Amino acid sequence: MNLKTTYMGVELKNPIIVGASNLIKDAEMAKKLEAAGAAALVYKSLFEEQIHLEAAELEEDLHEYDERNAEMTSLFPNIQHSGPKAHLAKLKSIKEAVSIPVFASLNCTYDVSWVEYAKYIEQTGVDGIELNFYNTISDSDKSSEEIENEKLAILKKVKAALSIPVSVKLSPYYSNVLNFIKKIDAEKIDGLVLFNRLFQPDIDIDKEELKMPYNLSSANDNRLALRYIGLLSGEVNSSLAANNGIHSADDLITMLLAGADVAQVVSTVYKNGLVQIGTMLDDLQIWMKSKGYESIEDFKGKLSKGKLKEPFAYKRAQYVDYLMKTKELVKQFPL
Repeated sequence: MNLKTTYMGVELKNPIIVGASNLIKDAEMAKKLEAAGAAALVYKSLFEEQIHLEAAELEEDLHEYDERNAEMTSLFPNIQHSGPKAHLAKLKSIKEAVSIPVFASLNCTYDVSWVEYAKYIEQTGVDGIELNFYNTISDSDKSSEEIENEKLAILKKVKAALSIPVSVKLSPYYSNVLNFIKKIDAEKIDGLVLFNRLFQPDIDIDKEELKMPYNLSSANDNRLALRYIGLLSGEVNSSLAANNGIHSADDLITMLLAGADVAQVVSTVYKNGLVQIGTMLDDLQIWMKSKGYESIEDFKGKLSKGKLKEPFAYKRAQYVDYLMKTKELVKQFPL
């Protein structure tokens, strides 16, 4: 079967991308993921906030004992945190270690840093960059329009500064995410990643304190991406990447039918090992053969909103259909 697809203008051997995470620790792991069947890799996000925190911790550690000896003011020479250099060096080594495309991911705190760090990343030779618009809003006085305009301004500056493909990774938590995506697409970006998985805090009721659980996804988490990719397929010019809750070939196939060009996987590899990538690809080919499809293009977007006879299939009709079948559901799940 021909599993080739195109994402962000880059041809891939199949539609499975290993998404941004700590899975890709180094060049050796990148090689293993390539051997397992991954078509591309997204190296973990360069978080500017993390760089600042690491620098502050280093400064604190270096000067912890400064005042404990009257004859010296410092036990260490003048050392400064390397900033993003270590991250960039690792990214470059991974790009050079594999033959499949490697994309970078970036999340910054300050507007000026987006362009500065993006330029550094471009110099590593990566095939594209994913702008990870990961943030949680804590200012109730800021309007939704202000938040969106800030992101659009960042996108415009980064696009103008780079020559490599640029994608945007979004969360679904915008007032009208379809409208915002339309504005983003108008900036001629190369890809959209739907959706970001935000790490949510939990509470330890015994210790009565906040805790951060390891936040792996489940298969049901992909429904939101499925709906919006189905709505957007054929409506935007950028490539569409499904993210969050893609655990099996079934999940991958549903996204492709909705109109996704690729799917990013992380949690399923953590849970099932590297072999899961090959399993998904094998199962995809078995399904394609059973349906008589020879390539991804034969069925990609077949069940998107634009290709369905029922124009409301991705809207309220699904909810109405659910209500109309209540008796069947009760039989299936008796109380």
